[in-house]
Amino acid sequence: MPAAAPSAALPADANPVDVLVVGGGINGCGIARDLAGRGWRVLLVEADDLAAHTSSSSTKLIHGGLRYLEYHEFGLVRKALQEREVLLKSAPHIMWPLRFVMPHDPAMRPAWLIRLGLFLYDHLARREVLPGSEGIDLRTHPAGAVLKPEFSRGFAYSDGWVDDARLVLLNALDAAQHGATVLTRTRCTRAQRDAQGWTATLQGRDGSVRGVRARALVNAAGPWAESFLRNSAQPAGAEVLATRSLRLVKGSHIVVRRSATPGWDHDCAYIFQNPDKRIIFAIPYEGEFTLIGTTDQEISGDPREARIGDDEVAYLCAQASRYLRARITPADVVWTYAGVRPLLDDAAGNPAAVTRDYVLEAHAGGAAPLLSVWGGKITTFRKLAEDAAGEIGRLLGQARKPWTEGAFLPGGDLRAWIGEPLRPDVDFERFVAAVHQRWPWLPTALGRRLARAYGTRIDRVLDGAQYPYELGAEVAPGLFEAELRYLRREEWACDAQDVLWRRSKLGLHYDDRQREDVARWAGWTQVPMDMEMDKDVNRNAFPAGGACS
Repeated sequence: MPAAAPSAALPADANPVDVLVVGGGINGCGIARDLAGRGWRVLLVEADDLAAHTSSSSTKLIHGGLRYLEYHEFGLVRKALQEREVLLKSAPHIMWPLRFVMPHDPAMRPAWLIRLGLFLYDHLARREVLPGSEGIDLRTHPAGAVLKPEFSRGFAYSDGWVDDARLVLLNALDAAQHGATVLTRTRCTRAQRDAQGWTATLQGRDGSVRGVRARALVNAAGPWAESFLRNSAQPAGAEVLATRSLRLVKGSHIVVRRSATPGWDHDCAYIFQNPDKRIIFAIPYEGEFTLIGTTDQEISGDPREARIGDDEVAYLCAQASRYLRARITPADVVWTYAGVRPLLDDAAGNPAAVTRDYVLEAHAGGAAPLLSVWGGKITTFRKLAEDAAGEIGRLLGQARKPWTEGAFLPGGDLRAWIGEPLRPDVDFERFVAAVHQRWPWLPTALGRRLARAYGTRIDRVLDGAQYPYELGAEVAPGLFEAELRYLRREEWACDAQDVLWRRSKLGLHYDDRQREDVARWAGWTQVPMDMEMDKDVNRNAFPAGGACS
């Protein structure tokens, strides 16, 4: 069943929904999916594009959080470790195992402490897919070639990689396939509670205003969760809804070309320990690039205005250069992005030490319950959504069974193509081979990219094409009209930024003219990059979502 189009009509006031979910990031989309799969009537609204902010600006890891062990966050780490393989199995096209190498610097942490941490990491949760940790000799291991010669010893362990923006999108698709209505570019400007439920005012990007009735309200607005309660959600009587505070912590990343790190001819990522007791990752990215991040800087003001600072670029370059043979400089940086993590204020002085765990806060409100989501991280989104859907059921007086733990995300069930699953990364390669067998005329690189992005939904993208010319014009290298039509029809793509920076990362591979060609194809407006090219630093900030045409 196709996803609801971005222009889908709002439910009429006379036909209320059970749950209104505010926020189209990973938590909001995950909750909408879980609720819809339990049979609740769900409406999700997002003021911008799906994953327009925090949820497309992560380090893109499915991980337990090795460094959180130092802060004694054993419960969080165990919960995240339990979720890793659940997620990897649910969508092997957008998630896969990744091996990490940690060069040992005795000045940072003693080897025995690292071994202890990795032992806990290996054993806090059961592993079926990911191999355990090991010590390695960097003088002979392929990962040592890119490092300075003084790093002769290291450790290797496993976590997972995810296309974060597409993970959000797949949850929204699954919610829609289970009957939810998903509306992007639609802001909830007011939600008024009364004895029978909630009356919400929704405003479209074109200024149109509509009301909707809901039995329950979920506040999954991420960095705006606190301000939504204070400014938009109207309680009945003298009730106070905003009882918690968020700390907004900016995490910034830089991207350099793979050629800036000669000798990196393997698929491992690196985790580097820094003198400030933080860590950064250096990760293979988009084939031709390396992703380096992240920072932790507390901010105030509108999270939409968060941008990487020159000090953060310099910091990431300097810390990576402590380990890499080739020095990374700001001139090597070709792209940057910054996201704001909405972390629950736990009075930790150091932003890096603020808990990444989540809290679900319920206000029963008689017949009009409210559930607010505080904190969270991508790896635990499914468990958070499951807990939230269970709580909503309790508040509405009808418990309904959870269902997502063994479920596939759209495009992730490869069994009809490859037979019984073996291991997510192996299964994906078998799927790619099946794609090339079914469509032998597809260029190899294009077939792999489409398989990676869409999984078994690739047939919906190709839309019955039997010959190359049936894909339509090649609007930009490797991007044909058939795919653009699919993205607009089924994935809520409303402008070129949605296509180039969230539904894909093709914008990183294209030049300005090619990006403009994509925008021009449907009369879309190519929204300028948020940060102009610096004279001394070849980088762009993550582009914001633009308006639908």
